[in-house]
Amino acid sequence: MSGRPAATRLEGMDKRIAFFGAPLLVSVYGLVRIADGFDGERGPGLAWTTGHLAFLGALALFGVVLWEARRLAGGGTFATGTTVVGFVGIMFAMAQFGIDIVIGSLATDHADMAGMFQDVRTVPGLDLAVYDAGPPLFYLGLLVAVVHLAAVRAVPAWSPVAVVFGVLASMVELDLLPLAGLLMLAAFAPLARPVPSLARA
Repeated sequence: MSGRPAATRLEGMDKRIAFFGAPLLVSVYGLVRIADGFDGERGPGLAWTTGHLAFLGALALFGVVLWEARRLAGGGTFATGTTVVGFVGIMFAMAQFGIDIVIGSLATDHADMAGMFQDVRTVPGLDLAVYDAGPPLFYLGLLVAVVHLAAVRAVPAWSPVAVVFGVLASMVELDLLPLAGLLMLAAFAPLARPVPSLARA
């Protein structure tokens, strides 16, 4: 029987869920998205909503990943700033996917959904913040966090490379999201091991 306190064991379990769950949910979203397009168009319907909910879950878990990455990097101004940038990106990405889910729920068919998206994206500033400039901050924060962890040897040197290829794969073709999720899973798997936080300089 382990002598570790129950709270410590639970904390470790929660972190493992985040490090493995976040990238796996990205892959789930990618697979559901591919399946949703088998009929030639995506949404509205159960597949659209299910996939988007999966990615919302991934974003929430990535928030845990970013926070834990900050701790493992020893805290400090740089690590905290990186986490804040990532959190801001997550907020905008969640807003985007929230809008997608609402429109998918209200639309009667794909044409109706397309019209709703066009109306939403004409709102001044919304298109830039929620669809263009905002969400990339999440990827930026995530990549910088992993590079920082590699610099302090909390993760292998190839972890940032896997994240870069994962992000690039999702940017080149959304159908590559299942692969992107697996690459991120490989990158974050070492973080699931108990690693002591570094002392602040």
